[in-house]
Amino acid sequence: MNPPIIRPIQKKDNPHVATVIRSVLVDMGVPKVGTAYADTALDRMFETYQKERTVFFVVEDDGKIIGGAGLAPLDNYEGNVCELQKMYFLPETRGRGIGSAMIKKCLDKAKEFKFEKCYLETMPYMTAAQKLYERSGFSYIDGPMGDTGHYSCPVHMLKEL
Repeated sequence: MNPPIIRPIQKKDNPHVATVIRSVLVDMGVPKVGTAYADTALDRMFETYQKERTVFFVVEDDGKIIGGAGLAPLDNYEGNVCELQKMYFLPETRGRGIGSAMIKKCLDKAKEFKFEKCYLETMPYMTAAQKLYERSGFSYIDGPMGDTGHYSCPVHMLKEL
């Protein structure tokens, strides 16, 4: 059994990534409106992350996609800020250090893209994720930045790069 690998998304991964994200969101009780669940990009993640200064990574474990995360310029915001996007992992992935490795990979890419800050949005009851974000240097901020369309995600965090 090989350790999981983190790699850039491929077109063939699209249906698997959409299934993982929707599955995690349903399991976590996340509203289907005003969150990533409703994003039209979910079914075409490879294509969505082909723009300049964007990337989406998947975690592959023995040929199965078990999670992923993306990075893109923050929508509707004037400034050199990126957003950590759609970071979700299946339950069997959690507690294995994969989230920390994924955040490091994304933040390294954000620095390579010359972003100054990284922003994220999450749900209040996703406490394990928030602890991971805090360990990775993110701090809570008082309100949203930009306009991601995820108005049902009331927790906002930011990290200086």
